[in-house]
Amino acid sequence: MKNTVRTFQMAKEKGEKLTMLTAYDYSTARLMEEAGINAILVGDSLGNTMLGYEDTISVTVEDMIHHGAAVARGTSDTMVVIDMPFMSYQTGTRDALINAGRLMKEGRAGAVKLEGGASVCPQIKAITEAGIPVMAHLGLTPQSVNAFGGNRVQGKTEEAAKKLIEDALAVQEAGAFAVVLECIPEKLAKIVTEKLDIPTIGIGAGAGCDGQILVYQDMLGMFSDYVPKFVKKFANVGDVMKQAFKDYISEVSSGTYPAQEHTFKIDEDVLEKLY
Repeated sequence: MKNTVRTFQMAKEKGEKLTMLTAYDYSTARLMEEAGINAILVGDSLGNTMLGYEDTISVTVEDMIHHGAAVARGTSDTMVVIDMPFMSYQTGTRDALINAGRLMKEGRAGAVKLEGGASVCPQIKAITEAGIPVMAHLGLTPQSVNAFGGNRVQGKTEEAAKKLIEDALAVQEAGAFAVVLECIPEKLAKIVTEKLDIPTIGIGAGAGCDGQILVYQDMLGMFSDYVPKFVKKFANVGDVMKQAFKDYISEVSSGTYPAQEHTFKIDEDVLEKLY
């Protein structure tokens, strides 16, 4: 079954957990679809994992379109959500509409995601009224890392927890079909999930959310610059890759690769005519 905004809502109503991972290229997207993932987020985390930036601030709309379109070409039943990067929507509803439209038309997104609560509700409302599904994002919002003073758990004080609940209800009212909750206390995430009619997708927010998302390089052990506390490594693919690279170097250096089974032949009579 094709995953859509409607199937996400049905999963919430039935109590069925939703699964999401990030991806940024065709080959990875194909593998995830074959595995049966519900949705792929083409996250602005590509700034860290693919482009080598220290944060997501430098990621552009063009970056998101380029990687988003590659992922979309690798999927048919998986919902593809593309992040709206820093300053592509904060400047007002007009810019938000234009850039969300580009992510849909050129990036082939099924939905867009943006960070923030009540302050971006006008943008969420405008985008959804234009027929573009919006996933919201609350808690630790990486585009605001400088304002937060680093990657810190959010919603730990009474004031902050109340604000997060208010923001969650506000983005739902504005038209968001789902909301990512990142790096907030487990019990707070459970309260938000119970208060909302739309699905919550947790990342460092505990098992009480309606679904979960991880950066795929984190859960496969492929990215080691830093590993958040909430990440579980489901495989050490990074180690497998490094060993394969070493084996390749060794065999090329020793002359054992390529072997005869990896080469092409030519008739001897053709060769004789070359001399």
